[in-house]
Amino acid sequence: MAASRIVIENCAIATVDAHDTEYASGHVVVADHRIESVGAGPAPACLENVVRRVDGTGHLVTPGLVNTHHHFYQWLTRGLATDHNLFDWLVALYPTWARLDEQMVRAAAQGSLAMMVRGGVTTAMDHHYVYPRGTGDLSGAIIGAAAEMGVRFTLARGSMDRGVSDGGLPPDFAVESLDGALAATEATMDTHHDASFDAMTQIAVAPCSPFSVTTELLKQAAELARRKGVRLHTHGSETVEEEQFCKELFGMGPTDYFESTGWLGSDVWMAHCVHMNDADIAAFGRTGTGVAHCPSSNARLAAGIARVPDMLRAGVPVGLGVDGTASNESGELHTELRNALLINRLSAHGESALNARQALRLGTYGGAQVLGRADQIGSIEPGKLADLVLWKLDTLAHASIADPVTALIFGAAAPVTLSLVNGRTVVEDGHLTTVDEDAIARDTRSEAQRLARIAAQG
Repeated sequence: MAASRIVIENCAIATVDAHDTEYASGHVVVADHRIESVGAGPAPACLENVVRRVDGTGHLVTPGLVNTHHHFYQWLTRGLATDHNLFDWLVALYPTWARLDEQMVRAAAQGSLAMMVRGGVTTAMDHHYVYPRGTGDLSGAIIGAAAEMGVRFTLARGSMDRGVSDGGLPPDFAVESLDGALAATEATMDTHHDASFDAMTQIAVAPCSPFSVTTELLKQAAELARRKGVRLHTHGSETVEEEQFCKELFGMGPTDYFESTGWLGSDVWMAHCVHMNDADIAAFGRTGTGVAHCPSSNARLAAGIARVPDMLRAGVPVGLGVDGTASNESGELHTELRNALLINRLSAHGESALNARQALRLGTYGGAQVLGRADQIGSIEPGKLADLVLWKLDTLAHASIADPVTALIFGAAAPVTLSLVNGRTVVEDGHLTTVDEDAIARDTRSEAQRLARIAAQG
């Protein structure tokens, strides 16, 4: 059967390929679920079976944005503990999070996904690590929400087995046993992980953090992931307090501790990585360990400024992350493009820290690298999957900015006219096409109120 084609033309294009190829006015042709061609000028007139032709005048086409760190469940606790550092924030919110159930988690996933996808995300991930006993199939609820939305998705199946009584931060009733966490993680992989080129759902192994999991869980989780051929994810070097915790408990800093447990490697990515010295960055670069940079969350929790320019120079794969919406209430990744650039310019590198095209690369190809999918997504190249975003740049918000990439990164958040995942439309004229946004808003509001009532009852 002949391929069905979608043609987007008369638009600026930032391919984010290895040469940062751009076209002031060009075209992209999608054949079924892959990119068939990209180039300057209008698309060839002789194309057959064109089912849709999009006039992109006044727009910029980029690869779809790739989110590399999130906690969907936190959608239900936005706007709380707004003046806390990380450890105090966690202690304040863990008792509420421990009351989550399947219905709440599905609603929270829908809300988190809706905000991201509407803002240009085509590949999302969720690091879910709160699994209260007897609350249903939480992983299945999250994966189901992503499938319904039509977004490409990685679930980082998290876990915690170090409660307060063992020196950790989460309450004891919010953690799993070591064996239970490993068994549930393996079952999730066996049920849901798809290793194919155009996979819509993948699973990563993701114990939460050094201060909420035991050393044995970290070691056995790494062994499990490598036996099953999936990636590993956790939080690392987020705060000064975490570094002190590791030194007091393990006699070494976070990076050395992770290396001692098998947690450095090209199949690993860590969130935040704010407090890293030169040796830490060199270790990440040497091993190919990736980083999910979450500038808004780091600022919200006063964690500090990650050394992204130094990481990039050391060859560290770096992508962007929304992080949970209880520490980044906007829940949008396209705002992180701008915030990554601006916040990193407050570092010692000043105005040379990042430029607009480096920021765009972090949010697209860099994210694809971090998730292990750079050969499939993250740039606009023939043969890659058709995950594309058409940004509207001809309104008042961007009218006097001549360069479209500068307009997208430095300017106000640009509306999304069209977003494709696997060649399927998921956003049209700024609205989701696969789900009812108003219904999601009602459901998430109701579930947030229910969670608050249950938590108040103790």
